[in-house]
Order: sequence, then structure tokens, then C-alpha cells
Amino acid sequence: MKLNRMYSFLKTDIDEIEKELEVAIESESQLLQEASLHLLQAGGKRIRPVFVLLSAKFGQYDINSVKNVAVALELIHMASLVHDDVIDDAELRRGKPTIKAQWDNRIAMYTGDYIFARALEYMTIVKAPEAHQILSQTIVEVCKGEIAQIKDKYRFDQNLRDYLLRIKRKTALLIAVSCQLGAIAAGATEEVHKRLFRFGYNVGMSFQITDDILDLTASEEELGKPAGSDLWQGNITLPILYAMEDSELKKKIERVTEHTSSDEMKSIISAIVASDAIERSHRISKLYLDRALKDLDALPYNRVKKTLKNIANFIGKRKY
Repeated sequence: MKLNRMYSFLKTDIDEIEKELEVAIESESQLLQEASLHLLQAGGKRIRPVFVLLSAKFGQYDINSVKNVAVALELIHMASLVHDDVIDDAELRRGKPTIKAQWDNRIAMYTGDYIFARALEYMTIVKAPEAHQILSQTIVEVCKGEIAQIKDKYRFDQNLRDYLLRIKRKTALLIAVSCQLGAIAAGATEEVHKRLFRFGYNVGMSFQITDDILDLTASEEELGKPAGSDLWQGNITLPILYAMEDSELKKKIERVTEHTSSDEMKSIISAIVASDAIERSHRISKLYLDRALKDLDALPYNRVKKTLKNIANFIGKRKY
């Protein structure tokens, strides 16, 4: 089953959020508007807004109460993507030129900042003080993650803890907060919104580990960018950490730079895939997925629990 079919009953509300995202990026500056629209039209899974809406079903669901949270979280995610592409010097995202490739780094950074600022504007409409405190703390951690990503590029001596902290900040926290803030905006109890935070965190960790596996195992057509781009850009992911436990393979991996040839990269990627690194990474992803499903089971009975379970299984086990 395709991902969007799992939450097709939310289609009307998701369409409304999509329209609001277009409104959110409107700007008097034609350049800012064009760059922001370029990113929005590149598409995306809209996982964060979906988690906001589904989590709001554990409270008094009202699209007008939760819409602004959903838009804000997606805008923050979009802004982080723009900044990531600058950090990684990435030319493609989802098979289309990145903003930094289409324009330049300066335009990309200003566009990311603009989208981020618009996200904060949307959150001001949310009345719960707790929601603002949670979001501000999350943004601090996301920024720390972006700095760590720069610092850790081509640092081949990092360990598992470094990697897990980085993906927590890069991916898991924003998904966790999407679940939590959706519930808070709908007036859910503290026990429920904290449980949803843990569910989202563990789903997010599984999601990113799976993404990092697919970067090595999926095709360029499926990825919308060259396979092995993470390593090529100096990002040391879980499969690469495991692969480097082999001393001979470690020597090859440590020679990788942005100037490494395509043929050499293909050879290194093949060696990583042939090792036990992929299988071991899948096991860690499953560990986080199992934790997420355990948290979900502990939530009150709700008709969307099955949908959340299906989505968690899909994004944790997807093959692209």
C-alpha cells in the first residue's frame, strides 16, 4: 500500500495545509518567492503535517486549531533542507536542482531563513505557552545538529553516539515534536502528548537510519541523487560506521573526498553493501521501530492508532 493511501481520510485537511503552505511562502520579493516555491513544488512526503493531524485526533480535533502547527512544522523542515543542501553542497533534491544549485548559496541561506521566519509567524497563532517552549527548545537542537553536521564532515573517527545524536537533532526531534504539538493543540492530556513525543522520536530515528541505508542500496532514479551521496559529501552514517570495522574497507572509505571518482565510489559502495553493515543497520532501525510501536500500544484506544502503526511500519521498513 502506498503511504498516502494510509491517511487518505485526511485528504481534505492535507489539501488545506498544502494551500496554506503556498500562502505562507508568498513574498513581496520575487526572488524569495520563486526560490521558496521551487522548493515547495519539489514535493515531499509531508510526514510532519500528517503526524500533527493524526496526533490531534487524540484530543478535540479541529483543523483550524491544528492547521497552523502543521504548516509551521513543515516550514521548519523545509528551511532545514535548504540549509542542509548548502552544507552538503548538494546539486539535487528529489531529482530536481536544489535552491543553491538553481541560484547560489547566499540566495539559499536567505530563502531558508525566510521560510523559517514564516514558520515562527504561524506558531504565534497557537495559544498554548507550552507549545512555544517545546518548539523553541527543538529549534535550538536542530541548529546544534546543523553545526555538528558541518563539524563532522569527513571525520572518520566518530562513533555510534556521535551519529545517533546527529540524527536525533536532524530528523527525530522534529517528527517527535510534530506528534506532541498536534496533541497539545487539540487539548490532549500531558500523558498522551508525552507518549506521542516518544512514539515520534523512535519513528524518526528508525526513519533516518532507513534513509541512510537506502542512500547506499537504492538506485539513483529512486533517490533523485547519486547513490552514496552521503559518503561522497562526507556524512558518516550508520552503515558506514559498521563497514569501517573492517580494516581494509576502512582504508578505502577514509580516502573518500568530494573529488573521489564515480567509479571508485561505486566500488566502495558495493563493498559496503556486500558487508554485514546493511543488515546490522536494519537491526538498529527495527529496534527503534519496535520501541515506537510499544509506545503506540500504550496510548488510549483511538481509530487512528492503526494508521499511525501502518505509517511507522512503512517508513521504518520501506525499500524505496
